[in-house]
Amino acid sequence: MERGKGSGRKWAVDLCDAVPSSASARDPIGFSRSTLDLEESTSGKQKKDNEATWKQQKAWEAAQAPFRNLFMMGFMMWMAGNTVHLFSIGITFSALWQPISALQGISKVFDPFKDARTDILLPKLLFIAMNFAALGLGLYKLNSLGLLPTHASDWVSSLPPPQAVEFSGGGLPLL
Repeated sequence: MERGKGSGRKWAVDLCDAVPSSASARDPIGFSRSTLDLEESTSGKQKKDNEATWKQQKAWEAAQAPFRNLFMMGFMMWMAGNTVHLFSIGITFSALWQPISALQGISKVFDPFKDARTDILLPKLLFIAMNFAALGLGLYKLNSLGLLPTHASDWVSSLPPPQAVEFSGGGLPLL
């Protein structure tokens, strides 16, 4: 007597006669491929929506990264003071170079987040605005150090330099 046939067992299967192709294999009792395809399509759509939401969130985090550096760079420039020496010049040029290099590499920052479902225009604009704010902070420090050419006498040597409006001489009166 063959195994699984006529032996009185309801769930016995003869694996010797099984064909290796999955097309000839029958589905188990109670299994429906149409419900599986429906579940896969809804879970796939939900997975894609979750991935798009995650990419959007990470794009906003990348756009806000220059904001965190802005306060640190401002504090470092404040601690460097307004005298022209090696440390203050180094901090100032670092404050100028970081936003310029970030603006040049904006595509590298936002390439991982590009998707048909993800809109990265607003995060890019925020990233650009924050880097321009950092660049403005560096230019303000450069001006406060007196290294920005803001007067005509900075460009033409025959013109006299501008007169100082105020004078501070310390705590002792001049006699």
